[in-house]
Amino acid sequence: MEFNPFAKKYRRGMKRVALVYPNRYVGGIANTGLQYIYAKINEIDAVCERFYSDVFEGLRSVESATPLSEFDVAFFSLQYEADYFKAVEILKKSGFRGIKIAGGPCVMENPLPLLDYFDAFFIGEVEGKLEEIVSAKSVDELSEIPGIFTGKEGNVKRVYSKLGKHMEREIISEGAYGRCFLLEIGRGCVRRCRFCIVRQIYFPPRWRRKEMLPEDVETGKIAIIAPSPSDHPEFREILQHYVEKGKEVSPSSVRADTLNEELSELLKKAGVSTLTIAPETASSELQDVINKGIGEEDVLNAAELASKRFEKVKLYYMVGLPGEDFEDVKAIIEQASRVKKLVRRVEISVNPLVPKPHTPLQWMPFGGKENLKEGIAELKKKLGFLKNEARKVGIEANVSGYKEFALQTILSRGDREVSQILEGANYRKFERYLEAIDVDSTLPWDFIDHGYKKSTLLKEYEKITKTL
Repeated sequence: MEFNPFAKKYRRGMKRVALVYPNRYVGGIANTGLQYIYAKINEIDAVCERFYSDVFEGLRSVESATPLSEFDVAFFSLQYEADYFKAVEILKKSGFRGIKIAGGPCVMENPLPLLDYFDAFFIGEVEGKLEEIVSAKSVDELSEIPGIFTGKEGNVKRVYSKLGKHMEREIISEGAYGRCFLLEIGRGCVRRCRFCIVRQIYFPPRWRRKEMLPEDVETGKIAIIAPSPSDHPEFREILQHYVEKGKEVSPSSVRADTLNEELSELLKKAGVSTLTIAPETASSELQDVINKGIGEEDVLNAAELASKRFEKVKLYYMVGLPGEDFEDVKAIIEQASRVKKLVRRVEISVNPLVPKPHTPLQWMPFGGKENLKEGIAELKKKLGFLKNEARKVGIEANVSGYKEFALQTILSRGDREVSQILEGANYRKFERYLEAIDVDSTLPWDFIDHGYKKSTLLKEYEKITKTL
């Protein structure tokens, strides 16, 4: 059952705006950006209705079952490269003829693979531009708005928003975090992990101060949202405040090196039963390569603290890192096994690294080896090894296959031509986008100005290559 304080009935003369999340409802309803866009549009002289891939196949709205084809504007939120397929399918099946605009982190990294399907893309955080975009009567008008890219412009500068006072009300439903209030306490990240796109596309990092957050919320559970919640300078105070209000409070993750007795006890009082941390690699050498800064001591200290308070520890890792060998992969099982000696239930989640645009690793090959075939073959062995060894030592394991992440790499690093994959072409036709990229070449996403210097990323990349 959904509680929706913003639903609005259409009246003649209003502009109809479709907010499309080309993935499942549970993910879309747990997205703070979509919550804000929906509420904001329904405050102005327009009506916004939502579409999800698993509700009427994304072809009719949740609110009124109105066909997508009857809307004037469609905003597509693209959070994952895999969502491109469903987005294209929805556009084709719906017969939508209005203005099609795409936004979200995938668009901020590289919209070129989708250029043939959308009229415009918004590069950045849309809060301050929503009314202007909704009011635009044509693509030409849209193209005058900062952050809009239609394919005709030269460079486009990413738009970022100052974080204002948090929404007091939200749509409450069963989402990815359960039935809860989503509390976005920060955006961007103060850390400098070399594999992570967040530090670039959401720069500068911003926090909502405690007084900018709701005094109380309508639900018994709160999900704290930020790339690294425990880095918030008032994280403990925020947590304590809502615990004292009798709320169950769940942060998206906690950095192992920020956990101590006081914080772990507070998390227990908040109702946290699973401690989620992301070492990314169990190798100290590779920790230096990716600049994560989570050592063995941090992980085991977190596990020791968790053993007294939590039912389970979940550990996130990556494979296919530059310079990685099989001993580094074995170290994942060894580290997880040491954690299991302290905590009864341990789960590992392992994904291949996607060398994302706008990161110092954007030039590296998928799989981490200069020879692509060798890198992919090794990647398959590593993933199979982790799955089998985890089972042997009684560790729950969610180990991804390599194809999904190879496809992500192509769609994130590809040019306009890779859109053929969305029409059924085999991804192997574009395997060159998985190979190492010449550092002197022009990159498909170079036209996006995220406020950093490409030379800065290159210096970091060169530091890595010199150590291999």
